[in-house]
Amino acid sequence: MFTGLIEEVGRMQSASKQGEAMVLTIAGSVVLQDVKLGDSIAVNGVCLTVTSFNRSSFSCDVMPETYRRSSLHRLKPGDPVNLERAMLAGGRFGGHIVQGHVDGTGTIVSREADANAVVFRIALDDAEQLRYILPKGSVTIDGISLTVVDTGSDSFAVSIIPHTLAETALQHRQPGAVVNIETDIIGKYVEHLLQFRQGESSRSGASSRLTAGFLSEHGFI
Repeated sequence: MFTGLIEEVGRMQSASKQGEAMVLTIAGSVVLQDVKLGDSIAVNGVCLTVTSFNRSSFSCDVMPETYRRSSLHRLKPGDPVNLERAMLAGGRFGGHIVQGHVDGTGTIVSREADANAVVFRIALDDAEQLRYILPKGSVTIDGISLTVVDTGSDSFAVSIIPHTLAETALQHRQPGAVVNIETDIIGKYVEHLLQFRQGESSRSGASSRLTAGFLSEHGFI
């Protein structure tokens, strides 16, 4: 599990591709301080397993499912990437629950200054994912834990403070760039539970009081 607080911006060194499988080699320093084989490191929000490393870089495998769902296959040597090690059990939880399991990608459609902040609007490749994104809720963009400003029919906006912009690869992202999106896991679990319980009720003929309307009325969603 991760928190969405980026530890450093690394650099892509190489990508060895064979069909929809890849081996990435990424340069870093902070995330390598206590690294071990098998450790998890989020690369642009994608949880990857360290398969080899040296003093200045690490390598990891990318399987076809990750290749298809994320923007990792678009990376080129020299590209900046956001890096975060898995959260320690006794560490500070400064962001939100981030699994590193990307739901899909989105495209930055605008980047506008707003006083000391920068507002990014992102159009989702799969607009169905918007049901998990709500104003003032949490969303992960390229591994960064961010708060949603507003949502539209097929897009949403986030406002970035100067520190976050300066300390992440988002500073290099311009309109047209493709980013990884992970929506809030809590909403996905609530939806799954509701569907499961409704299915049980249909089979048993009983009715459940736990509905989307009930949760909304009592402030859960």
